[in-house]
Amino acid sequence: MSNYFANRRILVTGGTGFIGSAAVRALLKEGAKLRVLDNDSRGSKRRLADIASEMELVTGDIREPAAVELAAEGMESILHLAAVNGTEFFYSKPELVLEVAVKGMMNVLDACRKQGIQELFTASSSEVYQSPPNIPTDETAPLCVPDPLNPRYSYAGGKIISELLTFNYGRKFLKRAVVFRPHNVYGPEMGREHVIPQFVLRMNDLKRQSVAPIPFPIQGTGKETRAFLFIDDFVAGLLKVMEHGRHLSIYHIGSMEETSVENLARTVARHLGCKIALVPGALAPGSTLRRCPDTRELKGLGFTPRVSLDEGLTRTIPSYLAEAAQSL
Repeated sequence: MSNYFANRRILVTGGTGFIGSAAVRALLKEGAKLRVLDNDSRGSKRRLADIASEMELVTGDIREPAAVELAAEGMESILHLAAVNGTEFFYSKPELVLEVAVKGMMNVLDACRKQGIQELFTASSSEVYQSPPNIPTDETAPLCVPDPLNPRYSYAGGKIISELLTFNYGRKFLKRAVVFRPHNVYGPEMGREHVIPQFVLRMNDLKRQSVAPIPFPIQGTGKETRAFLFIDDFVAGLLKVMEHGRHLSIYHIGSMEETSVENLARTVARHLGCKIALVPGALAPGSTLRRCPDTRELKGLGFTPRVSLDEGLTRTIPSYLAEAAQSL
């Protein structure tokens, strides 16, 4: 057990979400004393039901200053994860995405000042640099909102603002302010608004057809790339950042195992026991052609991913097949 986490009082915002609940479990195992704040709009206390007695669960909205300040009372650190994630929401609810990001960040910083909390870890995103100048991309890549009229950039814009607020308030009021950028984290129960669960669920529906190979529409040509990180690896990286991350620093938490969308689709198909024929389509406006983080900064803290994409899919796909079976 790390001496840093033992009995440390940590508020986790967004703690009933996919990433938040995994972080909560890991922090509890390290001996931290946790309070979780979430309004369960996208998360669910069901994710923490078996360990609910081991922490304090508070229902509240990150946009409400009083709720955040009350949740922060008596805490030593804040892990700020609350956000509206999922690409489809960037297009359908951009105003909500921005409101949660900006109001939430301000409320967290105000709570730190009022409650004397000196340590803040803020979740950003790989979306902040949109189409990066270099692959793999390190933490110094310029941040970018190419088109303010494209609702997709509501998420990137909110995260850029969150980074600026964290560092500029943190420089003056905090002893340790650290930003981390998750890169394409996946795993069981991550929600349907992401590429891996969408591929699994669509392919599972299509495989009932008698046609072989199955025509499988995708966005783009299939040559676009991402670097996926299994949730267990993400949490291990996050703990390294929380324990060892330097004040006013940024850390990419991801894998340098870049894979094409075509390879991802064919790997999912293999796991489902079907053959597919990719049908290329138009990319959503603002989609990035390549994304792969340079994780040398995180490696310097002692982190190396352990779960390959193939193994991660083996551990992820059954949860979505079970969900699909329940909905029949």
